[in-house]
Amino acid sequence: MLRLATFVCVCPLGVPGLITVDMVKEGAAVIDVGINRVQDQTTGKLRLVGDVDFEGVKEKAGFITPVPGGVGPMTVAMLMKNTVAAARYALTH
Repeated sequence: MLRLATFVCVCPLGVPGLITVDMVKEGAAVIDVGINRVQDQTTGKLRLVGDVDFEGVKEKAGFITPVPGGVGPMTVAMLMKNTVAAARYALTH
């Protein structure tokens, strides 16, 4: 039986790890659109993280998008689609 998520959380806040496991309802769909660069404590290099504490929330959420690699590819695809549509419009009007 397919069970729908009881809550959808879209998180474009700009604060790394702001959304923690205690803020998420069991089975929620969490869409993390935040992109933050933080220094990795182990390597000292910069890495991308979202606004959601992915490691903490992934066990409780029904669905969760990772950062990087979650909504970014869809954002790029829609940007390209809109660019082509604008170019076509400019050529015909």
